[in-house]
Amino acid sequence: MTEARIAPQPRPADRAPWFVRAPNGLVQRLMRLGLPMGPNVPMTIRGRTSGEPRTVPVAVSQIGGRRYVIGAYGDVNWTRNLRAAGEATIRTGGQDVRVTATELDPEAAQAFFAETVPGYIARFPRLGRGFLRLLFRLVAPDLLSDPQKAASTRPVFELRDA
Repeated sequence: MTEARIAPQPRPADRAPWFVRAPNGLVQRLMRLGLPMGPNVPMTIRGRTSGEPRTVPVAVSQIGGRRYVIGAYGDVNWTRNLRAAGEATIRTGGQDVRVTATELDPEAAQAFFAETVPGYIARFPRLGRGFLRLLFRLVAPDLLSDPQKAASTRPVFELRDA
């Protein structure tokens, strides 16, 4: 008797958990009104296949005078679009700022997760540090505990003014 083989199914695209995606529409509206949303800003990126502008809320971290954005939920659509376009527009301080995006190579990304992210989190007040640790533990546990895995599964881009 021959054993039936099931063809491997394509892996679904990485995506943020539902409880992160659910309020995106509201968050985008509030950001368009200019309400501060912590490090979250609207980022507009040209779609890699359609060429149409796509706007998503992302957390842009200012660390050591440089801007970074992490694909905290993996290689999601906006990270693929940013990689393909190499540029975007972020709305910060009530102004649109054109930026170029450079993805960190694997070694630089690992150092970023091992050294830069913990130092960045340590700057927050106690309550903020606790919230971030809880959030990462729920949705991206390796982000703080396994820099090598985080670097291999979560793209990091440095954003520079264009």
